[in-house]
Order: sequence, then structure tokens, then C-alpha cells
Amino acid sequence: MTLYALEDIDDALDATRTFLFPIDRTRWIKLAVIVFFVGGPVANFNFSQYNVPAEQGPGGVPPIPEIGTNVVLLVAAVVLVALLVGLALMLVGSIMEFVLVESLRHESVAIRAYWDRRWRQGVRLFGFRLLVNGLVLGSFVVLFALFVLPALFDIGPSAAPVGGLSLVGFLLLLPVIVVLALVVGVVDTVTTTFVVPVMVLEDRTVLGGWRRLWPTMTGQPWQYLAYLVANFVLAIVTGLLVAIATGLAALLLLIPFGLLGLLGLLLFFLFAPLGIGVLAVVGVLFVLALLTVAALVQVPVVTYLRYYALLVLGDIAPEFDLISERRAAVRTDEL
Repeated sequence: MTLYALEDIDDALDATRTFLFPIDRTRWIKLAVIVFFVGGPVANFNFSQYNVPAEQGPGGVPPIPEIGTNVVLLVAAVVLVALLVGLALMLVGSIMEFVLVESLRHESVAIRAYWDRRWRQGVRLFGFRLLVNGLVLGSFVVLFALFVLPALFDIGPSAAPVGGLSLVGFLLLLPVIVVLALVVGVVDTVTTTFVVPVMVLEDRTVLGGWRRLWPTMTGQPWQYLAYLVANFVLAIVTGLLVAIATGLAALLLLIPFGLLGLLGLLLFFLFAPLGIGVLAVVGVLFVLALLTVAALVQVPVVTYLRYYALLVLGDIAPEFDLISERRAAVRTDEL
């Protein structure tokens, strides 16, 4: 049996090369904007460890320090703002999925035109993603509330047994959450790579796209499974390449921005407010420059992975082929 997931690896590379080269500056910038929201840089948060005094509460758990009302309100406000920003990015990213597919379909990047045409479907995709990802997050929150909180705060008629049983129950049920997260990840991947093109082609809703795609999945399950495995491997390889390229770019950017930072530091000792302002501006510009470079680096990667998915989908189900002309041109050149 021919596995399209293996055959289309090289074809996707040829399609990507034709679409992106020779370099068109305007096209790359527009694609970088799309990629920033679709598969843009992921922020890594490092949490500092908190050293507590030797005195501890029952069960070896450090006592919870007194927290003022103002601190609680501030933390709640920060969490709320972060949540709103995350939801906004998720909404824009969902619409940009359709902008990206339309750009590859027509081999022309027009963000505003495709946005106006597909934003309603993007909102539906946002709602779907919110629902399926909420299942995992909600399940983990419930699991945490039922089993971890009693262990931390010694809730129950007998503190030690309840704490011990709670932790055991948490560890036993945690694999269920992990499996649920994997299932949701697969559903989200299939929705993004296969259902969205069906929605674009036939102007359907998310569930309508799933209904159209489902018979092909049950009819050729091994083709889709092979794609999921191959896509996972490709995502790891390309992710490492992007990380290396972005890291090298960050080192290069540190040279000019580091010099500007030293200037800000000198100004700080001469006139503190001016130095702080310069350091803040330099920091913001460095972050923006790094995000821009990271998005540009990911343009060929995201384009390649999406072309790859479209080629596989068109081979499995020709009625859902959005890039028939590009497919024919690539395979004609191979002959």
C-alpha cells in the first residue's frame, strides 16, 4: 500500500521552494505576520523557586504566608489580563489559519481580503478549539481540586490519611488526563490540517467539515495515521532547526542591543530616570526584533508543513484537493 505521507515529503519541499523563492520581501513579511499567530514563537516562563524558612506546617507542607488583599487583587488582575490576551491571540490565530490556507491555495498572500472572507469560519474554529481544550484544562482543574487541595490543606476528618489518599488518587487518575490531552491534540491537529481546508473548499462549519472528512478517515485510517506519525517527526525536526536558527539570531542581536544596554546603564549612573527609560526602550526593541526574526525563520517551516498536509489530503481524498495545479506542476517537474 502506498503511503502518501511518505511520498509527499519531497513534493511539499518543492512546492514550498516554488512559493517562497525567489524571495519577495512583501510576501515574506505578510507570511511572517500570519505565522506569528498561526505557529508563532512560544514564550517560555521560568518560575523562580521560593525558599521557605525551616518551620513547616503539618505533613511537611510549608505554611501559607499571609497575603494582603492588594496583592491578591493585583495577581488576579494580571491573570485576567493574561487570559484575555491569550484568548485574543487564539481568536486571531484561528482566523489566520484560513488566511494561510487561502494564501497557499491561490499562491497569493492577501491578509485583509482573506480575513474578510473567512473571519466567521475562524470564529467558529476558535469556539471549537476553546471547547476541546477546555475539556483537558477543566478535567485537570477538577482533578487538582478533588485530590491535590485536600493533601495540601489537610482537608478531611483525618488529615494524614486524606492527604495520602488524595495524592494516590491524583497519581492514578493523572494518566487519564494525559490520554485525554493526547486525544484532544490529535483532534486539534486533524481539525487544523484537514478540516479547515474542507471548510474553505465547501464553505462549511467545523462540524460540517468533520462530517465530510470522517468517511475518508474511516475508509483509509492508515493513511491518516501515517500522516500523524510523519507530521510529528517533521514537527520535531523542524522545531529543532527553528530553535537553533532563532538562538543564533538572538546571539547576533545581543551585540548591538547589548551595546545600547551598556549605554543605558551608563546613563543610569549619571541620571537614573533617563537610564531607566533607555534600558526599557532597548529591552522592548530587543524583544520585538527577536519575535520578528523568529517569525521570519518559521515562515518556510510553517509553509512546508501546511503544504505537506494539503498534498496528503488531496492524495487521500481528491475531492478535497485545494492545490491541484501546484501538485501537478511539482510532479510534472519530477518526471
